Amino acid sequence: MIREFNILRSHGIQYVPDLKKAELTPLFRGRPVISPSVTDDEKTMLRKLCPSGAILENDFGIDLGKCVFCKECAFACPGKISFTNDYKIASNNRNGLIIRPGNESVGFDETRIRKEVRKLFRNSLKLRQISAGGDNSCEMELNASGNVNFDMGRYGIEFVASPRHADGIVITGPITENMAAATQICYDAVPHPKIIILVGTDAISGGLFSESKAINRSFLDKYPVDLYVPGNPAHPLTFINGLLKLQGK
Repeated sequence: MIREFNILRSHGIQYVPDLKKAELTPLFRGRPVISPSVTDDEKTMLRKLCPSGAILENDFGIDLGKCVFCKECAFACPGKISFTNDYKIASNNRNGLIIRPGNESVGFDETRIRKEVRKLFRNSLKLRQISAGGDNSCEMELNASGNVNFDMGRYGIEFVASPRHADGIVITGPITENMAAATQICYDAVPHPKIIILVGTDAISGGLFSESKAINRSFLDKYPVDLYVPGNPAHPLTFINGLLKLQGK
């Protein structure tokens, strides 16, 4: 027993007491900041440099739904583009994920939240996760959301094994052709009303695989998405805080 107590003491407090005010290391790549001083030549260079097409061409900015957070744009333009450790970058609006020069926050549109979401799921939310061709990175982070460190269960948010016991689905991965039918079957099994959450760059936009013939994202053309959680992979705190904002907590 003495040995076990010494191990616990050496590890210290591992759980995050307040998930809304937690601070991450400055090395974490979260919300980007873009200086208005980026020149036209630099914009052209950055668009060619970005591996996922996250640098917008017409109205210059960074689309977090496509960004893989490789930080190459920040390396190419030091002092003009930087990535902060702000992890609260989830949005319920796809366009809200676009960061432009002088824009310091990710948009969240309260008017887009369905009334039944706040009414029925405010205090309890059960979710079924679908790995639709993911690389297991976002899947591992979602698993971590329920561990002893983050413990999203304290807010009544849990993953369940069956879609028939769920209030919505959480999709990770770009949705491959082989997972398209399974995604539809899982969604159909969830009772109404239900929500859809996309976690990770691959799920939101297809990421690096968006042009692949092995991808079938037609499912997302049929239904509205309630929450976009960017990241490559998405951090547990990004996911949890996004859900709390959706619930109105």
